[in-house]
Parts: sequence; C-alpha cells; structure tokens
Amino acid sequence: MAATTRGSRRMPDTAQDTHDAAHAHTQRWIGALNGAAAGIAGLDSKRSCGRLTRAAGLVLEAVGLRLPVGSDCLIELPAGQFTTDSNAPRTAEAEVVGFGADRLYLMPQSDVVGLLPGARVYPLEPSPQPAGISAPREPGSKRLPVGAGLLGRVLDAAGRPLDGLGPLAAAMEVPLAGEQINPLMRAPIETVLDTGVRAINGMLTVGRGQRMGLFAGSGVGKSVLLGMMARYTSADVIVVGLIGERGREVKEFIENILGPEGRRRSVVVAAPADCSPLLRMQGAAYATRLAEYFRDQGQHVLLIMDSLTRYAMAQREIALAIGEPPATKGYPPSVFAKLPTLVERTGNGPEGGGSITAFYTVLTEGDDQQDPIADSARAILDGHIVLSRSLAEAGHYPAIDVEASISRAMTALIPHEQFGSVRRFKQLMSRYQRNRDLISVGAYVPGNDPELDLAIQLHPRMEAFLQQDIHERAGYADAIAALHSLFDRSEHAQAFTAQHAG
Repeated sequence: MAATTRGSRRMPDTAQDTHDAAHAHTQRWIGALNGAAAGIAGLDSKRSCGRLTRAAGLVLEAVGLRLPVGSDCLIELPAGQFTTDSNAPRTAEAEVVGFGADRLYLMPQSDVVGLLPGARVYPLEPSPQPAGISAPREPGSKRLPVGAGLLGRVLDAAGRPLDGLGPLAAAMEVPLAGEQINPLMRAPIETVLDTGVRAINGMLTVGRGQRMGLFAGSGVGKSVLLGMMARYTSADVIVVGLIGERGREVKEFIENILGPEGRRRSVVVAAPADCSPLLRMQGAAYATRLAEYFRDQGQHVLLIMDSLTRYAMAQREIALAIGEPPATKGYPPSVFAKLPTLVERTGNGPEGGGSITAFYTVLTEGDDQQDPIADSARAILDGHIVLSRSLAEAGHYPAIDVEASISRAMTALIPHEQFGSVRRFKQLMSRYQRNRDLISVGAYVPGNDPELDLAIQLHPRMEAFLQQDIHERAGYADAIAALHSLFDRSEHAQAFTAQHAG
C-alpha cells in the first residue's frame, strides 16, 4: 500500500514535467514563427517589372522600368523550349546600355533564342552583402571576385572558373570600377623593369608602372613575345586578359606559351570572340580590376591585355547598336573616350605602394600604323613596340622594329652612357637600312663611307643581339653588358684599322 501511495504521488510530478516541456517547445515555435512573420512583413511585396517592346539586332527595348545605365536585368524566356523540365523558368542576363524617353536599351550577355514580344524584364537583385560590410550596395552594381586564391586560375569575364579546378578559394567581391588615383599622388616611373627580352631591356628599357603598346599585324609573333614576358618579367603577379581573340588561342596561350612557370603566379581572364561585346568589355575591365587589387596590396603587377583593339571593337558594336553616329573608320566618339579611361587605371600607385606595368597589344589592320585605334593608343600610352612583318618573314624573332619603336620613360631610367650606346645602335642600323639595296647588289665600294663600313661590319652582330629564342631569358644586366661590348670592340677595331692604314 505504501509503494502504491508513493507511486501515485510521483505521477502528478511526471505529468507536470511533460506539460512544461510541451509548453516550452510550443513557445519556441511561436517565437520562431513570429520572427519569420516580422521578417516577411518587412519585405517589399512588390517587384518592379518591365516589358520588352522591340528587339533589333543586338539591342532590346523595354518599357516600364526606371534603371540607371550599367544596371543588370533579367529577361524572362519561354520555359521548356530548350530545357528538359517544361516548368523550369529560363532567364537571360542583360545590361542597360542607354535610354531614350521612357524606353531602356538593353543588351543581352547570353543567347536569347526563343525570346517573345512582351517578355518580362526584372532588375537583377544584388547578391547578399559579405559579412562585416555595412555599406549599402547599389542595385545592379557589378561585384566580381578578387584575391590571392585566384592565382593559377582561369576565369571568364563574370569571374566564373573556366579551368575545372573547382570553386575559387578565399575570394572576396569588390566593385568592378576601382577608385581613381590622384595623378599628383602617383609615384614616378624610376625603377627599371627586367622583361627578360634582350631587345626590350637594351633598346626599349621599360620602367615599373609604364604603359606600353605592342603594335602588330596578324601572324608576326605578338603572342609568343607576350608569353616570353609573362614567364621572364620580374613581377610579383601577372594578370592576363585575353579579350576578343579566338577560343582556340586561349588554351594554346595558357598551356604552350604561358607555361606552368608563368601560370603559377598568374590570373587569366578569358573573353573570346564568341562572347557578347558586353562581356568582352567587362573582361578587360575585370582584368584591370584584378591588377588594381594586387597593386593596392603593395605588389608589383604585370598586366598583359590582348588586345586593346578588340576592346575598342566591342565598344563600337555597342555604340552603333544604340544609334551613336560613326566617326573615323566607323568608330563612334565614345570608343576614343573609353580607351584612356581603361588605360589610366594602370600605372604606379602612391609612393611606397605597388605598381601595374601594362602591355596592350594593338592590331594594325593591313599593317597600317595610322589605323585610328593605333593612332589613339600611341597618344595615351608611354611608348610603343612595333613588330615588323618583314622581319618575321625573314625569321627574325622577336620581330621588333627598334627604329619604329620608342619607350618614352627610357631617358629617365638609364644612365647617359647606355643612352649613348642605344643612340649609336640606332644610327648604324638606320645607315645600313638606307643603303641595303646598294650593298645587296654590290654597288657600294668599301672605304667611301666610314660610318657605313662600320654599320656593315656590325650588322650581323646587331641582328644577333636583337634576336632571342623563346626559351632563352636575357636579363637586364646581361643585355646592357652585351650592348656596351658590341660597340667597345667595334670602335677599337675601327681605330686600330685606321691607324695602320695611315
């Protein structure tokens, strides 16, 4: 009886405990639901939407939206026509490239096959804000990944991996447009950059923070020269932008020309010719933004962009599509405004910081050095390296025409003795080229012109100095020593010959 009594006394306590636990569990669920309801109530229940009214060529027109130029949009495509799931929604990303009255001009970044009249257009919602950042993010603003984890990777113009090596490691997102540097705050160009190419080190010395153009027609070896500089240049980080080139050349450049040695410290941004003009322009801007990020970390960056002409052509496609009038050779005025905006983002940072030394290839159509893009690029760059087709056809590699090339920062980088040797080299090379036909047919009689005699004597060695194998690295000190040695021996031999002849 006592045991039964004790058991009956414990039963109410157990029931009370169960009741309390159920009540607490219910209260937790009510709190969670109330929190979710408050969050839902704080959301905007409306989402702005526009409609497409016209599709002509590369440009789409939409009404019902009010968005700034440069904003991103999503265009609704028919479901099921090109997917296995008939209910799966399909969208295409587009960018606002202009407006007129109440109409927005959009340009898609991908294929829009199956697009229907009246398709809905939505503003692209900004991605979630990274932890620790409280600054508001503008809707439609582009933010792309940067960071040391991108070294050795190949990305597309939107920052997505192309190399199949998995997601990007330790990457942060930054705005595509970097901050401008006050020109008075930039460090001067006063340190020589060793490119590993003898002709450039000796005859066209480049400094850290300099912007150089590589002017060439098709098939004269510009990609090989870029690969040599990518492997041999003394830089902490290399950023390569392959803009508007053939898709086949992307893999070839990475595997055969850049090689494992160059790839380890490189980030490659590829936007080949089959990409939309928007992505080609974005690829060039993204490569520049990556270089700016590493420069801001205090590193010395080599930026290689192939090519600046394809960037200009992409802007031409966009400008003509939205109705901008053509100017010189079909290039609208906005093209010539975009070029300096891109180029001026490179160069030295503030004193004591990093630098971006940039090499831009410029395609000269029909080897015409007066092409409008080539002419404009020469005006905004700090020098140009011209590759000659005649030298390439003669098997002279790299096919650098030192007479037509110039480095504008060279005089501030090298001592007077070296500048004297460079000037003497060019004088003798020019003297030989002017009389090349007479020498070839045997019409020149040795002894009539001592300068020409010296040029003829030195010409084989000068040509050998300018040539270099793709797998050979020629350091800056070795190039200068070879240049001085070339003239020291020749001038001594000429004086000895003249003395004994007298």
